[in-house]
Amino acid sequence: MDKSKYFDAKNILVTGGTGSFGHRIVYRLLELKPNKVVIFSRDEKKQCDMQNEFKNNDLLEFAIGDVRDYNRVYEITKGIDIVYHAAALKQVPNCEFHPMEAVKTNILGAENVRRAAIENNVEVLVAISTDKAVKPINVMGMTKAIQEKIMLNLNNSATKKWNTRFLCVRYGNVIGSRGSVIPLFKEKIKANQPLPVTSFEMTRFLLTLNEAIDLVFSVTIEGTSGQLFVKKMPACKIVDLARAMAKAITGREDYPIKKVGIRLGEKIHEVLVSEEEMRRAIETDTHYIVCPIEDQVRPRLLREIPEYTSNNTEMLGEDGVISLLSAEGWI
Repeated sequence: MDKSKYFDAKNILVTGGTGSFGHRIVYRLLELKPNKVVIFSRDEKKQCDMQNEFKNNDLLEFAIGDVRDYNRVYEITKGIDIVYHAAALKQVPNCEFHPMEAVKTNILGAENVRRAAIENNVEVLVAISTDKAVKPINVMGMTKAIQEKIMLNLNNSATKKWNTRFLCVRYGNVIGSRGSVIPLFKEKIKANQPLPVTSFEMTRFLLTLNEAIDLVFSVTIEGTSGQLFVKKMPACKIVDLARAMAKAITGREDYPIKKVGIRLGEKIHEVLVSEEEMRRAIETDTHYIVCPIEDQVRPRLLREIPEYTSNNTEMLGEDGVISLLSAEGWI
């Protein structure tokens, strides 16, 4: 289906619409000429900033509210065709120190959005998840893993007669997004300070915001309810990322890098598709599609790996990292 025609005249809701993902998807949606895009978040200041940035575009509506409040979510979902659910607490340390706040937003908030979508006969809901939801070791990942289960549970008695397609996309670190290490490294380099690296063995997936949104758009159009989509993406060692940024910005091969130790709730390598999920996954040249447990799908994989991780994907060295960051405008 032609992408522009699918979104034509649609009413679209973006929860967490003032965050990094929400901000970029709004730009991209405006190119597709929907009927309207509702930007829903609790951040009054960021909403005001976005209104000024978009010069009060007639296609945009701004709505203050919190996904924790079901009545407000229900109200704002009326007449909506497509929901992109990006609202979440994402900072790993904050979720570790305030776990119930993560539960309220990432779990109870997700259930509110799901219920409101069903009650208002939304056409499709796409939830945005994270690699930290796979084999989670921190509160943020645990709550996002439960969010995935809430959104993709086709046997939920309250949703057996649904008309809504529920889908999920899961990806790794988005380059330059809020809380990512790249803005931190850039600030440190500008201040001529050492770059903090938790472990010299640590690897992370790398994805651009536009790639993340391309995935979301394709899933919106093509996905079958209950499916979870993972885009294949390169990764790098965090120490190589630090060295590449320092070299590109300062020209120095010997810029100081300080090992600071692993933070609370961090992994050495991230996992995007677990061993259990591989048993019901379909692999293409560009994606993994994890099918619902209920479907009893036989796996169709292109290579024999136990799970898809940030240390068995395409690895970028310093030159590859520099090329990617340069294309994204970070160096």
